[in-house]
Amino acid sequence: MKPESLFASAAINIGLAMVVLTLFSVLRKQPPNAFIYFARCLSQHHHVHLDRSFTLLRFIPSFSWITRAFRVSEDEIIDTTGLDAVVIIRLFKFGIKFFVPCSVLGLVILLPVNYYTSQDVPSENSHSMDSYTISNISRGSDRLWVHFTCLWLISVYGLYLLYKEYNDILLLRTQQIRKFRHRPDQFTVLVREIPLCDDHKARGCCVDHFFSKHYQDTYQSYQMLYHLKDFEDLLAKSLATTIEDVKKRSVTRKRNRESLHFGEFREDSAKPVLHEEKLQELCHKICQIRGKNMLREKEFPVAFVTFKSRCAAALAAQSQQHSNPLLWITEMAPEPRDVLWENLLIPCRYLLLHKIGVYIAASLFTIFFAIPVTAVQGIAKFDNLKKWFPPAMAIELIPGLSSVVTGYLPSAILNGFIYVVPFGMLAMAKLAGCISRSKQEIKACNMFFYFLVGNVFFLSLLSGSLLDEIGKSVTHPKDFPGHLASAVSAQADFFMTYILTTGLSGFSLEILQSGLLIWDLVKSHTFGHGKKKEPYLYSLHYCRVIPMVSLAVLIGMIYAVVAPLLLPFLIVYFFLGYVVYINQIQNVYETVYETWGKYWPYVHHYILIAIVLMQITMIGLFGLKRKPAASFATIPLLLLTLMFNEYCKMRFLPTFDHCSIEDAKESDELDKKSGLMETNFENAINAYCPPCLRPVNFPAPGSSSTQPLISSILV
Repeated sequence: MKPESLFASAAINIGLAMVVLTLFSVLRKQPPNAFIYFARCLSQHHHVHLDRSFTLLRFIPSFSWITRAFRVSEDEIIDTTGLDAVVIIRLFKFGIKFFVPCSVLGLVILLPVNYYTSQDVPSENSHSMDSYTISNISRGSDRLWVHFTCLWLISVYGLYLLYKEYNDILLLRTQQIRKFRHRPDQFTVLVREIPLCDDHKARGCCVDHFFSKHYQDTYQSYQMLYHLKDFEDLLAKSLATTIEDVKKRSVTRKRNRESLHFGEFREDSAKPVLHEEKLQELCHKICQIRGKNMLREKEFPVAFVTFKSRCAAALAAQSQQHSNPLLWITEMAPEPRDVLWENLLIPCRYLLLHKIGVYIAASLFTIFFAIPVTAVQGIAKFDNLKKWFPPAMAIELIPGLSSVVTGYLPSAILNGFIYVVPFGMLAMAKLAGCISRSKQEIKACNMFFYFLVGNVFFLSLLSGSLLDEIGKSVTHPKDFPGHLASAVSAQADFFMTYILTTGLSGFSLEILQSGLLIWDLVKSHTFGHGKKKEPYLYSLHYCRVIPMVSLAVLIGMIYAVVAPLLLPFLIVYFFLGYVVYINQIQNVYETVYETWGKYWPYVHHYILIAIVLMQITMIGLFGLKRKPAASFATIPLLLLTLMFNEYCKMRFLPTFDHCSIEDAKESDELDKKSGLMETNFENAINAYCPPCLRPVNFPAPGSSSTQPLISSILV
């Protein structure tokens, strides 16, 4: 890629970001848009102070939200949205902390070393981007020892930051668990593969007998799961009838006020009575289905078992309950709002088939996606595009158009394709049989990250550079190492444009919420005209944000020594992402579950993969540059990194997977001192009642839920 193409991409992305952020700064001040830009605040009935008068100040851009984002503390984020949101912010902070020193090191030391030849003059390729990369260093040059030293410094600094962040998140997790001691999941264990009781032909009594016998002092109660599809249909029918009844009651009251005919009044007033009779009949059928005998026939081999203490629950969850490990499978229950009830009905023996199917589907999806990635690289390599598609030469007739096509268009198209991938991965993760939304999203997070590493990074590298060199390598096999070294560094300019597009354009469009703006405009002027507006409340997609940001970390680490010119772009990426997601977490997205930081071990793993790939790449490059001593001296660094990874697995990971008996005991003692122990475990008894068995609430006419929300909040 020519420097002109990189400048064109930077200009387009910077211009687009400035326009979008300015537009957002104006639109967020308009009261009708509060349902989009302050959805979380409105849903929690917080006051949003907006100027409703038609003044010039409403249309002057204000960037106070940026300075406010830097004033928000982690404690404030934890109190409002939880520790999972802090993981996102910590990931952006890690990028800032890591790449700022690396940028100083790269721009001050590595960039001059790459640019100047051994005679201290600019290289012959001074007008090419390759002159700023390691490919400009001649083979066997002692200057490669500068790169070797920087590699060690960057790697050790990265490992230090990883250890510090892991330890900090662990401390925050422990504090949050102790703070929210009332949560029912601390007292509850999920039990699967429950055998059938031979005497009573039921599983419920088997659960009660088993835990009463083996945990007689700490066992409290159990809640079975049932297959009540007919009940759910009946419940949906009853709710639909109730809603229709309420609507007709309001119509009847209106007619009573406006009608002058007594006969019409009698006819309308009889309708609610008829609906109430039908509703009572449906409720009677519900009670029949809830009967003991029928429930016993609908039992599934899954139950939530509640204990009188956290310590007992932790012991039960981490112990093998039966000599046959395929029976009485136990684990700590997820948070009640985190449970995926339909997936609990999948027998454990079928879960392996579900996982295999998901892996096959994800692999096929990844292979299929290789087509657009290869096409994108064909556009980026304009010289090759002209050979494959001669009409493309017409682009050169318009001045500057080829720079836009090769600099901005490939990364924009690639990001457009990538945008839909997380939703597909999330759907596949749901088919894997995850028992909770958090596990489902973590699985999708893993699949999406490896998808990005395979398709966006390695496939872009191969299809963009290495394949072009294979022909030369066949005719001149001795030159293959040099071609490979050029291939690795030649893609630095493409990844610069990718980071620019993902960061400047991507984060700007994220905060603008353009899709919701268009939808709200269409809805307000069509089928939603005159109706009460509700906040557009959505949860934060961790499976999209974490892998995308982790890929940026990976690209930055691999090119930190190879092409340090990329690092300043990454600093802009992480600063803008930090500001945008502080705003989104505080004002837009709702919290649908809280895992107390369980995402961080996966973030740690992704970053460690990046460090390992950086070291492996440099081992290969030192060898290709005929500096074998540097390659061999890098191997101990790689081994040190792998040993560090194993240590972190032993030191931190078990505490994220299980609750320690010590922490559980300390929480129990705190509850006993405050007199809350009995209250907390009693609250856990009813927390895991299946949705189909919960009481049906019929809204009464004139309920407060029908009152407008915005009028009491916006001033």
